[in-house]
Amino acid sequence: MVINSVPGVTRHTRQRGEVVALLGEVTEFRSAQQLHADLRQRGVGVGLTTVYRTLQTLVDAGEIDVMRLPNGEQLYRRCSPTHHHHLVCRHCARTVEVAGPTVETWTKRVADEHGFTDVGHTLEIFGTCAQCAAQRQE
Repeated sequence: MVINSVPGVTRHTRQRGEVVALLGEVTEFRSAQQLHADLRQRGVGVGLTTVYRTLQTLVDAGEIDVMRLPNGEQLYRRCSPTHHHHLVCRHCARTVEVAGPTVETWTKRVADEHGFTDVGHTLEIFGTCAQCAAQRQE
């Protein structure tokens, strides 16, 4: 799905549109630097700052997911519109969207116990996918 505008941005520029279009094409999580390099390789004159600003705007609007790796790097991707979590391979970064109803129940219970409202959360589970595990055993 390609989005044609960036919510929350008052001025739609060609460069922002290129970032949004690229996010509609890629299926894996990508860093801002990777997205910037992809755009430059296509001949799109866009600054890294514009890429970061556009990504943050899209995250704030709930249009894309952001995932923080254990090393602190942030990765971005358009995901399904429903709430979900990610199972991520440490080796190849393959990502699977997973539902977590037990996590949702636990989150609500803990928040209620402590008087918190308007609670949100993210959950990334890191491991080794079957393909990488098989390659490591060869």
